Amino acid sequence: MDKVQEEWSEKNKELKRLLAARTLELEKSLKDYQELQKQLLLQEKLASLGQLSAGIAHEIKNPINFINNFSELSIEYVEEIEEELQKLAQNDTLADIDNLLQDIKANLEKILQHGKRADGIVKSMLMHSRGGQGEFSPANINSLLQEFVNLAFHGMRAGKHPINVSFEWELDQNLGQVSLIAEDFSRVIVNLCNNAFDAMRAKLDLLANTDAKHDYQPRLLIKTKQKGNQLIAQIEDNGAGIPEPILNKNLEPFFTTKKGKEGTGLGLSITHDIIKAHKGSLAIISQEGDFTRFEISLPLIPAKS
Repeated sequence: MDKVQEEWSEKNKELKRLLAARTLELEKSLKDYQELQKQLLLQEKLASLGQLSAGIAHEIKNPINFINNFSELSIEYVEEIEEELQKLAQNDTLADIDNLLQDIKANLEKILQHGKRADGIVKSMLMHSRGGQGEFSPANINSLLQEFVNLAFHGMRAGKHPINVSFEWELDQNLGQVSLIAEDFSRVIVNLCNNAFDAMRAKLDLLANTDAKHDYQPRLLIKTKQKGNQLIAQIEDNGAGIPEPILNKNLEPFFTTKKGKEGTGLGLSITHDIIKAHKGSLAIISQEGDFTRFEISLPLIPAKS
């Protein structure tokens, strides 16, 4: 009888072991499935944003082309008029006309200059909204940062409340490459820069009626470095900072400190999702009234031996 009980006990232990192992497998499968669901949802959101950006860019591109083409044509007409005026007898009236034409020409050249800048921004939007069908590929993070920090800055300067910002670059030129979906990761850079610009604008507003306003210069520090097998990218502003009680809430969907319709609360949440989709992490270090640093960690592509 004891032998039978012993056999049953052994079988029971084995069944429990198998059941525990199977439970772990099922839990892992469920976790993988849930992660896959999140990734698919994220890709769907990003695809929708990309389509929206492409649609807006296409609509803007046509009037920009008209502005640039007619500016160039008008500059040519002004130059032809100037040539014809040179053939006439010079007097005070002709001198005044010539001065007016110089002013018109200068204005047209400014319109053309800014039109071409806008065209460059639109082309960049189109390129990264089309992207590479969402495929990961080796990328140089320094080049992406330089391109899209600049894009975010010009976008801010063209907005309703532009501010002057100085830049400090500390980029490690010996960094390895990372595997990125460039059109997705470009949104990370632009979103983080926009948050930084908002924080610096908020500090300017706080200091507007104080003596300290003349001493404050908005500054954005962009830094990259390698730490083990991780690439670290930092975007740090000297803006208003984030109060400690809400520091950890900033990555939650729909959480925003902006008033009314100024913010949806999705920018940092989507940014965080994109970084996680790249097997990276996002940390926010801030001191209220002093600075905020966004720190991105991404795995480097292993060097070939």
